[in-house]
Amino acid sequence: MAKAQKGPKLQPVRGTHDIMGDKARTFRFINKVFQDIAKRFGHEEISTPIFEFTEVFNRTLGETSDVVSKEMYTFEDRGGESLTLRPEYTAGIARAFISNGLQQSLPCKFFGFGPMFRYERPQKGRMRQFHQIDVEILGVPEPQADIEVLALAATLLDKLGLKDDVTLEINSLGDKESRDNYRDALVEYFTAHKDGLSEDSLTRLEKNPMRILDSKDDGDRALVENAPRISDYYNEATKAFFDEVRVGLDALDITYVINERLVRGLDYYSHTAFEFITTKLGAQGTVLAGGRYDGLIEKMGGPATAGIGWAAGMERLAELVAPDLVPAPARPIAVVPVGATCQAKAIEIAQQLRSAGHRIEMSYRGNMAKRLKRANKVHANEAVIIGEDELARGRVMIKNLNDGNQQEVVLDEVLNYLNLYLSLEVKKL
Repeated sequence: MAKAQKGPKLQPVRGTHDIMGDKARTFRFINKVFQDIAKRFGHEEISTPIFEFTEVFNRTLGETSDVVSKEMYTFEDRGGESLTLRPEYTAGIARAFISNGLQQSLPCKFFGFGPMFRYERPQKGRMRQFHQIDVEILGVPEPQADIEVLALAATLLDKLGLKDDVTLEINSLGDKESRDNYRDALVEYFTAHKDGLSEDSLTRLEKNPMRILDSKDDGDRALVENAPRISDYYNEATKAFFDEVRVGLDALDITYVINERLVRGLDYYSHTAFEFITTKLGAQGTVLAGGRYDGLIEKMGGPATAGIGWAAGMERLAELVAPDLVPAPARPIAVVPVGATCQAKAIEIAQQLRSAGHRIEMSYRGNMAKRLKRANKVHANEAVIIGEDELARGRVMIKNLNDGNQQEVVLDEVLNYLNLYLSLEVKKL
């Protein structure tokens, strides 16, 4: 007789994870702190679609970038359209700005939160489905916007207890003139050292040579050490802009270090680039990163519009946030009917207590001992025990699960009794 075939072993797709329990609470805490701070800085919430036309990302990320060439989840839908799951937030927000004609509403200040998707080798701090919080300011070419988004980021990290765990690195990519002169110098330098470049960097030399400075290849890194420095190619306008950003950061007591190797390879990036990094996450040390992208919206076909923003990975933030900083869930009240005839009244009382804002754990089955055992397992504060005899007299028994004391309470006074008891418990803390 043939053996029965076992069903498939259902597991999450590699590089994805289920978010529940303590992790879900940590995510919710981070997101709440983030939203509160973003609103305080005058940002409005935005939620863009999880997938866009592929062209949105090809235009914004550059067809030669690793994200576009290797990591995007791109598929053709039934109508023959090429769609891509979003690998980052900025492109979708820029597209939304153009699609909704928001150029008449400048400046626009947005914040968002949601899942992103990249096909890459899963490792600590790097997933195929991950979550980001994101901040953008559109329509402010002045350095005040740079200072403001950095102040928002620093405030967030401080409120999450991470101020001492991160270092802010900043650089200026300059205006177009400065950047073009620097790119020419890089091409000249790396062309003279082509024999020592990796295959990827040889490709970058043709398309976006500044990205060679980001290379992780040992041979490339050795060459990068002696490569021209961008600060040698700043014009006066670039110097003045960067000086103003630094003066603003100093005035806000936001400490930073200048890292001239911190670059962005695409043409639409300009002036300030920055990263908050940590040594507590191994190789994946970037916690929050961003920069100015004054040429992005014009590149996408919209009106010339200044822009600056940043994004931070929730998974990495959650790794760093101390567990005792995350508020514990409110302890529930257990509603325990004893006997089938008490079920209807139990449901009624449970709903009344939920409507008043209490968290309720309903006991569904078993004798009273098993139901109270379940109440203790979920760390309930009180148990409202509804027995047939008590119910016939219009009363219930309320048991304090902390000290075992119990009190018979008139049905109409259950809510008032629990409110009074729980308020006294709060005062003890």
